[in-house]
Amino acid sequence: MAPRSYDLSLRLRGQKGTDAVMPEDWPAGSLVVLLNGALQQVDLPASARGLARHYRIGGAGRSYDDPAVVHRVEAFEGVGLRPYAPVHLAARPVAGGALRISWLRRTRIDGDSWLSRDAPLGEAREAYALRITRDGAILRQATVEAPGWTYGAAEQAADGPGVNVEVAQLSEVYGPGPFRALRLG
Repeated sequence: MAPRSYDLSLRLRGQKGTDAVMPEDWPAGSLVVLLNGALQQVDLPASARGLARHYRIGGAGRSYDDPAVVHRVEAFEGVGLRPYAPVHLAARPVAGGALRISWLRRTRIDGDSWLSRDAPLGEAREAYALRITRDGAILRQATVEAPGWTYGAAEQAADGPGVNVEVAQLSEVYGPGPFRALRLG
């Protein structure tokens, strides 16, 4: 549009699990970084997650003390290990006034095939953190080992209307991924 000014459209957003943590809209003036295939992920052992480490960033041909080389101290959480947020949360009535809550898992590992019925399980075991919330307060929570849970009529009555069902996939290496929410009532 002008020097150093671009109009970006028709771009695929939210890849690699970032959809659960990105804003709905980016404000005008947001920075964009174009990455190429030369970028590599820092290889750290699991024991180094969250520990501050010193990095020197600069051109490969520059010396350690070159003024163009930047020194940074950073700690990384290992978000490349974080499970993706579940999708397609739904609630359907079942017998006795209960609701059957269901969702589909996603995976970081070999999940791009359109031939599979389900996404492959990218974790050591299938497990989800499920919670019922209202205005940020947790009313009840459970760990389930399948992509579904029954919300009984008595539980619904005790929790009252206007609650959210929130689900996150669990990882033994990372912990819970981002929660996806479904508003009930």
